[in-house]
Amino acid sequence: MAAPAREPSFDILGTLDTPWTAQRALDLLPEHHGPKVEVFRGSVIVTPHAGFDHQAAERQLAFLLHQAARRAGMWAYPEVNIVAGDDLFIPDFVVLRRSGGGRITMPIMDAVLMGEIVSSGNRRKDVIDRPREYAAAGVPYFMRVDFRNRVPSLVLHELADGEYPPVVAAAAGGTFTMREPFPFEIDPGDLLDEQDEQN
Repeated sequence: MAAPAREPSFDILGTLDTPWTAQRALDLLPEHHGPKVEVFRGSVIVTPHAGFDHQAAERQLAFLLHQAARRAGMWAYPEVNIVAGDDLFIPDFVVLRRSGGGRITMPIMDAVLMGEIVSSGNRRKDVIDRPREYAAAGVPYFMRVDFRNRVPSLVLHELADGEYPPVVAAAAGGTFTMREPFPFEIDPGDLLDEQDEQN
């Protein structure tokens, strides 16, 4: 008699003694609205949600990028499952060549642009590790949002010779204007939620 199907549970995180893969994580771990759960080089990485500046920038940028991307026949999403071989990435935002409608994951080969919002606790991951992996997978563009003393800046990098040199950059109060992979313009300062002084 076959064993009953196991309900997805985080309890398995401490018991599995073989390397993790994207498919294993999708099969064995539950869908949830808690921390990000990614798979990188055989290990599960659990990351709590970042602060409100990060979340505000992610919400605003994904929405505005989606509007611009749709005009160019592409789709933008915040925090979705992107599979690269056995790795499972959840970038802060991604622009895809085709819709992810009805899917749980999308292959990294469908990504035109992947983006990270730098968190103080994950700076190395957001600035060095992730861009390196995205470049190795051939993602044409990488976008990074950074906050220094709550002054947001936005940088677009374009893949060249396996690396991401910057091609467009602007900080709050300036205008970030890109032409590729589609036209998009924003003052990075608009990514933060600032309370009206009268309220």
